[in-house]
Amino acid sequence: MKYFKGYSDAQLFSGKLMRMDSFPSKFIKSRPVDVWLPESYSKENKYSVLYMHDGQMLFDSTTTWNKQEWKVDEWASKLMKDGKTEDFIVVAIHNIPELRWQDLFPQKAFYLLNEAEKKIIELQSNHIKQGNILYGDNYLKFLVEELKPIVDSEFSVHENMENTFVMGSSMGGLMSMYAISEYPNIFSGAACISTHWIGAAPIEDNPLPKVIFNYMKSYLPDSSTHKIYFDYGTETLDVHYPQYATTVNTILTKKGYTEANFKNFKFEGTDHSENSWNQRLDIPLTFLLGKE
Repeated sequence: MKYFKGYSDAQLFSGKLMRMDSFPSKFIKSRPVDVWLPESYSKENKYSVLYMHDGQMLFDSTTTWNKQEWKVDEWASKLMKDGKTEDFIVVAIHNIPELRWQDLFPQKAFYLLNEAEKKIIELQSNHIKQGNILYGDNYLKFLVEELKPIVDSEFSVHENMENTFVMGSSMGGLMSMYAISEYPNIFSGAACISTHWIGAAPIEDNPLPKVIFNYMKSYLPDSSTHKIYFDYGTETLDVHYPQYATTVNTILTKKGYTEANFKNFKFEGTDHSENSWNQRLDIPLTFLLGKE
């Protein structure tokens, strides 16, 4: 392979990790990108592709900042082995911690803020390091125009929309919603785990949920060809999310989504952590990639 090389240092449950240490991009700051291949991966077969954000948190808890992981390789391997999902690979885009907010916030939603509202958000210096300079649109250009063509050329995958999906948690949940809305011809499904509806740090009179929902009303993709999964817990940072469940349900229903292609699950007593997400990861994976 020209770009991705085997990465033997990862401690995996199953499968193989390929890595490009510093993916060159004209759109965003270079970063590692991993591709996880199932144990049964063969060039004789074609695989669906799941793009996931925060890639360094997905497979190996021995290298993560909090010693937690999503257990993507565990769940993907089990679901494929049991015949519950189509065969798929996972493309894991690492985050750069100091740029994560700028990379993953839905950029067009931010532009719906008025000037007074922008000033309120810019005061949250712990989240916004460079005023309102955002990279969300460039992050998606990187994913679609730079990363996907190389994945399609180096791995034995289906290249069509029907077999291409995106998933993330928290800010990555927002970005997954944004990805399927901005590029509905690329992604047919998105899973948004513990979606960070408050947009940044929790504050009173927060203007961000309003503009995120207004963006969704205008740009969510066609319900006849796409599917979207949301969920939320009730503890730690997730305590801020249940209040928005009815709004989310109303928006999706008005856009024509039904139980067949839209979920918004509440997981009582779960918090905002990889250890919570890895307990339920089979649900969004089966929703996106389940066999008909």
